[in-house]
Amino acid sequence: MSVFSTYLQLGFFHIFNLQAYDHLVFLLALCAPYVLSDWRRVVALVTSFTVGHSITLALATLGFVQYSTTLIEVLIPVTILLTCVVNTSRAGRDFKRNQPIVLTLPNALAAIFGLIHGLGFSSYLRELLGQNSRPVVELLAFNVGVELGQLLIVALILVLGFIVLRVFRAARRDWVLVVSGAAAGIAVILLLGNFTR
Repeated sequence: MSVFSTYLQLGFFHIFNLQAYDHLVFLLALCAPYVLSDWRRVVALVTSFTVGHSITLALATLGFVQYSTTLIEVLIPVTILLTCVVNTSRAGRDFKRNQPIVLTLPNALAAIFGLIHGLGFSSYLRELLGQNSRPVVELLAFNVGVELGQLLIVALILVLGFIVLRVFRAARRDWVLVVSGAAAGIAVILLLGNFTR
């Protein structure tokens, strides 16, 4: 198996790793306000997040950025909480058809929060790479794998939302509030866990 395909698989499966469930919770919170028909907006949102985390993942993995692991472990649940706050403040509002898809405030926030999550990914990737000091192919493959994994997770979240909203006739506002509330609860537990270590 080639180096590219190996790191592609590592990136893909890392997003499903239960030890990295904070990233799964962030994706859940990020996608809570959207429905299946908003899939273009969701792809733009997740790609914005990927752009953000790819930048810091590359900088940290290549040794251009130094950071405190403890601080990042605190900031990741904060990004989840802030996303949930934005969700609850906008719950019940539908997107207008003429609103832009790419240049939006949610995409900008996703990219900014991605910068923080990328530093979280970099610890794992640096452990895998060991002494490899310029892992350009590995870095690219890992990022592509993470993006593919994220898109699959987001697709599952949108399908689950579709079932809840269409089959069980739940109100969209209730779905956003319940999902965001659950994500916020997990974020608070993560945050408190960082302070009790």
